[in-house]
Amino acid sequence: MTFSRRSVVRAAAALGILMSPAAAQSVTAQTGTRPATFTLNNGLNVIVIPDHRTPVVTQMIWYKVGSADETPGKSGLAHFLEHLMFKGTEAHPAGEFSGVIARIGGNENAFTSTDYTAYFQRVPRDQLATMMTFEADRMTGLVLKDENVLPERDVVLEEYNMRVANNPDARLTEQIMAALYLNHPYGRPVIGWRNEIEKLNREDALAFYKRFYAPNNATLVIAGDVTADDIRPTIEATFGKVPPQPSIPAHRVRPQEPPPAAPRSVTLADPRVEQPTMRRYYLVPSAVSAAPAESAALEVLAQLMGSGSNSYLYRALVVDKPLAVSAGAWYQGTAIDPSQFGISASPKPGVEFSQLEQGIDAVITELAKNPVPAADLERVKTQMIAEAIYAQDSQTTLARWYGAAVTVGLSVDDIRSWPDRVRAVTAEQVRDAAKTWLEKKRSVTGYLIKDTTATAAKREEKRS
Repeated sequence: MTFSRRSVVRAAAALGILMSPAAAQSVTAQTGTRPATFTLNNGLNVIVIPDHRTPVVTQMIWYKVGSADETPGKSGLAHFLEHLMFKGTEAHPAGEFSGVIARIGGNENAFTSTDYTAYFQRVPRDQLATMMTFEADRMTGLVLKDENVLPERDVVLEEYNMRVANNPDARLTEQIMAALYLNHPYGRPVIGWRNEIEKLNREDALAFYKRFYAPNNATLVIAGDVTADDIRPTIEATFGKVPPQPSIPAHRVRPQEPPPAAPRSVTLADPRVEQPTMRRYYLVPSAVSAAPAESAALEVLAQLMGSGSNSYLYRALVVDKPLAVSAGAWYQGTAIDPSQFGISASPKPGVEFSQLEQGIDAVITELAKNPVPAADLERVKTQMIAEAIYAQDSQTTLARWYGAAVTVGLSVDDIRSWPDRVRAVTAEQVRDAAKTWLEKKRSVTGYLIKDTTATAAKREEKRS
């Protein structure tokens, strides 16, 4: 159930679908009706996104709490509570909520990230009021007992085994993040460290729940065949009755990173590795912490460097040399505090990591020295805007965009103006972003290699 956003859907780029400059200029008009927003007396923020194409709605409740808000020593608590939120209330025993959703042909899920936890249901329009009743009830009515808490902890531990312990790639990411963040809690895994997950209990979960789960620490997003005027009375009658939590802080205050002083590296060896990989993460501003226009420039830089077969890294490492079987880049903008710009590449047999790094560094040096050609800049900006438009065919995607943005401190207007900000990025801003933020001292480079020693030892064991 853990979720970590990377970027918007890449479907348009994969299909080679591009808009003309004239079409790109009209993108704001194509993004649909502006979502309605209002706040209840108890502090609950509400966003309503009309989409009348089908009689279906998506309800999402976003809580302003994630793994970065956990008490030190209790990593994984936000994600653990996400699991426990399905254990029922006095009014609605465990299984009733999910059972109703299954019977009406809907679907549900939940996800935890560093800055938020969210729960959603996608159901027929006429079932929305029922979903609101259930979700409002478990906002403060959760009932937890050791007999359902402890088995669920075992479920989380099994999820850890499956997603992390038995996944060398995930373990590498875990180690890179821990090395990138020396002081900030973004450095601990969303799912938690295993030795701390093992100690989580009912009291930990309830204390965390009572501290953070409240209407004045949440945003309700409704996307689909609705209007704000039609559903506001139902929202008031369900969520509006939930009392606020007076101790909720206005702003989240966390330990911050010191200025990076030196590049770091980690190497993870595992006998299950079939394809070696190198990955480099840079500490960069998020959309919230960045100066004006800086985040959009980083978005464009990531697209230029590492999205698709025309990207600079792919051409330099896969096509021109060729040194790698894959190469890419991404930027994680949706975060409260400084975030990550990532680069990855997998070498061809016989190619050393140092050769890949030389190729990557050459691309970065060129980008930091000279403005990108106008044709390349316009191509990637058009791709990005096109992707944003096509992705809006999914009401669930829209709900995620708006919910995530508002929960980390952005606004509805920030989301709607994103195409305009991307369109305004200049070649000089892309150059400056590469020069300022893709410095080696701001980075951690991770190497995933095959542990041949362990493999040889096992063979020797069998012989004896």
